[in-house]
Amino acid sequence: MGKKATKAADNIFYVARYNASQRNPGLSSRENAAELINIDRTRLARIELGSTTPYPEEVIRMSEVYQAPELCHLFCSMECSLGKCTMGKLDITSDFDRLTLQVLGSIENVSALKSKLIDIAEDGRIAPEEEEDFEDEEMLYALTVKEEAIRQLYFYIEELPAEQRRIILLRIEGHSWDEIASRLGVSINT
Repeated sequence: MGKKATKAADNIFYVARYNASQRNPGLSSRENAAELINIDRTRLARIELGSTTPYPEEVIRMSEVYQAPELCHLFCSMECSLGKCTMGKLDITSDFDRLTLQVLGSIENVSALKSKLIDIAEDGRIAPEEEEDFEDEEMLYALTVKEEAIRQLYFYIEELPAEQRRIILLRIEGHSWDEIASRLGVSINT
């Protein structure tokens, strides 16, 4: 895919295919991409030009073929009538920092909760006093909020360029900056 098509340049499905073609040159051809997605090439052309709305199954297949999971969220939040009502459009530039701080700030609480869950599961049964821990609505709400924040953070991480994504995931796994630099064969000052 030498240069971007001007008519489809801002279409999310075209952009996803264009970005995927940088990793897989076979996707630079609309015909090859349509074959992999299992749709007609003229239908793919109409989707990329914005004159046809894809079916959810087509979006799922495009997200798999293009390795672009964000397509599903974008489709649901912008095209699907149910998704428009229930999902907010993600803004990586303004939400990423807030979500990162929210997740990092809650790690201490998650560690305490993890210890509590291990203690409960250790003997293979839940004692009556342990059941009370799970009746605490505040704790369950906090877990739900944290789970959603973590899910969104991972979604944002998937949007990053491959090397940045790898660095962040290694850091989340608990590797030090020195270990990450060593693994990637770069200076820590890079």
